[in-house]
Amino acid sequence: MSLRRFIVRRLLLIVPILFGVSVITFSLVHLTPGDPISRMVAQNPNVAPADEAQLRAQYGLDGPVWEQYLTWIGNVVTGDLGDVYGTNRTVSEVLFLRLPETVALGVFGWLFALGIAIPTGVYAAVRKGTVGDTVSRVVALSGASVPNFWLGLLLILAFVLWAGWWNVQPPREPLYHPSMLWHLILPGITVGTAACASIMRVLRSSMAEELNKEYTTAARAKGLPERQVVYKHVLRNSLSSVVTLVATLTAGIVAGAIVVEVVFAWPGLGQELVEAIHGHEINLVVAITLFTGLFVVLCNLLADIIYAVLDPRIRYE
Repeated sequence: MSLRRFIVRRLLLIVPILFGVSVITFSLVHLTPGDPISRMVAQNPNVAPADEAQLRAQYGLDGPVWEQYLTWIGNVVTGDLGDVYGTNRTVSEVLFLRLPETVALGVFGWLFALGIAIPTGVYAAVRKGTVGDTVSRVVALSGASVPNFWLGLLLILAFVLWAGWWNVQPPREPLYHPSMLWHLILPGITVGTAACASIMRVLRSSMAEELNKEYTTAARAKGLPERQVVYKHVLRNSLSSVVTLVATLTAGIVAGAIVVEVVFAWPGLGQELVEAIHGHEINLVVAITLFTGLFVVLCNLLADIIYAVLDPRIRYE
């Protein structure tokens, strides 16, 4: 099977995957006690039962769950993700409003992870068995073991409360305002730490193995500089092992961003999802979950493509 056919086949698999995610999420949201209409009525006790029934009929919440799902999925196919019951905004509007903040957080987390993990992993592999290698492994193990919400609280304690370098709440400015980018540093470090630790450990192990192979010895025997041997040959062949982690780590960053955004009050999709769950906003919860699932599936596909580019020996047969 050619790479092109492999990509088309994987793209076609996205449809049943997202369908399954939507069914499970939609069912779980309906299994939780209460609904958005009950919450709205609880805030206004003067609403008569007839008015409550009219509201349920207006929003399509008066039928069985399977009927509500069929109505919802039919609207999604036409591009209508529904409305947010409590604010009368459309779900699409909320997604486009909050998406840039979440993307910025994820990109910063990846930049932090790669910027630290790659040079540290190379150093640990080249200096295998030294004190620096031991220290880097201990730090990587600690970074992979610490829960991101606890790390976030520690960073807030150290740099917000003690040092006073950041404010507790993000400033009310556009995303690319310098004050907002400054506030992005701590949550970005928090969400990227686990990925950084995993990449460093895998890269160190892969490079240590590649350094002992025959092609490395042959390159050195030809008189190539050690830097060229390490970065041009060994590092390139070792990156294929790192790429296989991209999908899993990206999913971890996306999932971790939900907690991190709540800890740092970062106005992204994660915080919006938590608020939607509390408010039983069915349309918004399912839409954010579907978007996250689509993102993870596409990252898996991208990881396979990059893997094939880095290692031409791969053939999809």
